[in-house]
Amino acid sequence: MIWMPAHFSSPGSLLPSPATPSISFSHVEIARTSSAFATCRYVQHIFLGEYIFCGFSMAAPPARARADYDYLIKLLLIGDSGVGKSCLLLRFSDGSFTTSFITTIGIDFKIRTIELDGKRIKLQIWDTAGQERFRTITTAYYRGAMGILLVYDVTDESSFNNIRNWIRNIEQHASDNVNKILVGNKADMDESKRAVPTSRGQALADEYGIKFFETSAKTNLNVEEVFFSMARDIKQRLVDTDSKAEPSTTIKINKPEQAAGAGQAAQRSACCGST
Repeated sequence: MIWMPAHFSSPGSLLPSPATPSISFSHVEIARTSSAFATCRYVQHIFLGEYIFCGFSMAAPPARARADYDYLIKLLLIGDSGVGKSCLLLRFSDGSFTTSFITTIGIDFKIRTIELDGKRIKLQIWDTAGQERFRTITTAYYRGAMGILLVYDVTDESSFNNIRNWIRNIEQHASDNVNKILVGNKADMDESKRAVPTSRGQALADEYGIKFFETSAKTNLNVEEVFFSMARDIKQRLVDTDSKAEPSTTIKINKPEQAAGAGQAAQRSACCGST
């Protein structure tokens, strides 16, 4: 699903009109060129004020689909608005950081290919809007997610308390085997501004049996570690699943003479037993 300005010439057009205001179209350009949309089928567009909401029927991409990567992994960033989800994604995908706060409208995504344990892994990372009015849009993406990063702001206790609500959403809408990581962002802030101690974040992660990291998109603290840890866990899960799914290659075949001999022995036994 993608939000596009309403003055696009047609649902299939990804080129803005000359009168397009200064808006970032990076997510639209990615949608046009990304292999992730190779199996997309256009469904509908709904006019909502100054935006058109475009719905796509997304077939779940196979974990291994093309020669330029070994695994395709879809990740989801969720959490309250303003906790820094977009900044974490921008830092990881582009290696940059901005202090400008721009609310994510609906959902956006970026792609980065990494090397992990000798394998090329393409990460398709979806950044969701935290506002309640977009909740019905973002929950549609839970089912196809292979890993979910739950993000809160260490200087905002309410965003931490709402993690339990986000986990309930995951339980309702995501796959049962989805990987989860708890992320306390903005760890670079002065301790006087911190509202959630590290120990509380770790305790909550332990309660749900998931990993926990404190990060800073500004200083790049643990950003790479979070995404690499998630990718490694999912890759291992896929490898384990594949190994369990492989059928046994051992086939036992009796030789004709052995089968005949066994049949004769059975007849003699039956004969002797009948006397």
